[in-house]
Amino acid sequence: KYTLEILHKHGMDKGQSTGTPMATKPKLDADLSGNPIDQTDYRSKIGSLMYLTSSRPDIMQAYPKGSSFELTAFLDVDHAGCIDSRKSTFGEIQFLGDKLISWMSKKQNCTAMSSAEAEYVALSASYAQVMWMRTQLQDYGFKYNKIPLYCDSQSAITISCNPVLHSRTKHIYTRYHFIKEQVENDIIELYFVRTEYQLADMFTKALPEDRFKYLVRRIGMRCLTPAELEVLTKESA
Repeated sequence: KYTLEILHKHGMDKGQSTGTPMATKPKLDADLSGNPIDQTDYRSKIGSLMYLTSSRPDIMQAYPKGSSFELTAFLDVDHAGCIDSRKSTFGEIQFLGDKLISWMSKKQNCTAMSSAEAEYVALSASYAQVMWMRTQLQDYGFKYNKIPLYCDSQSAITISCNPVLHSRTKHIYTRYHFIKEQVENDIIELYFVRTEYQLADMFTKALPEDRFKYLVRRIGMRCLTPAELEVLTKESA
């Protein structure tokens, strides 16, 4: 019901559904000559969606008793994907068992000189989120070591697992190198995953409809049309 109210409030209840959130072509860039969007309206939409995803943990983060409670993470990067700044966008997701509990899509602060560097920087950012979750879960008595972190860059994994600072990586800002220590201390364990099985791919760039729907199913989510929401509202009434 709340979802339908959001759509009605912003005049989107009669809108046509589309297969993906963004078109794959052309790539978007800043329209400096265009009119700026209404930031208040935009933030209202985003805030409503954030409230929706966080206010019903019994639905959004349901946990079947007795199922796996393993903490795992996936991360991916679209290297130099921003046309205006040539900065990279990274996406990360975390699971408890097979349930998605955290996700992020963000443009990196630095400009990476290679895809390996972009993935390496993203590894550090993803690890920081995993460590925060690990600390929270430890307060409830759960202990985690060798947390699996899946990345589709062999080069970034090699850099992270190499205790020697190679001359080709000296230019990378020191703050990103702390992930090496965590690998050595067996806090996390890095695994290579092929790009077609990289679940965080949908958080880095626009994807074709088939690819997007495949990843939505894999992370345990559903795409619902306004008509389907109406049916669910009537069933729960």
